[in-house]
Amino acid sequence: MEEWNLQQFEEASKSPATAAFYLYTPLCGTCQVASRMMEVVEKLLPEVKLGKADLNYHEEVAAKYVVESVPCLLVAKEGREVEKIYAFQSVPYLYEKLS
Repeated sequence: MEEWNLQQFEEASKSPATAAFYLYTPLCGTCQVASRMMEVVEKLLPEVKLGKADLNYHEEVAAKYVVESVPCLLVAKEGREVEKIYAFQSVPYLYEKLS
């Protein structure tokens, strides 16, 4: 998964395909587990545009999308935010949400 900034996410979210922006912090233990889950989902759903960002360096994303905690997955379709996911329950759960 490549590192994105806010502009890259907004560009990706304009396409008809699903775009997801994974927000994390490196010292968060839950984020480390979620990162591994997202790596699996990325391989299972190559058609979904996926990017990630360390929220410590992208405060503008947290402010614009009112991110309450990490990990957070912003899901967008056709330029509009569809959902914010905070509970990364399982790979099948994420797969279902993104497909």
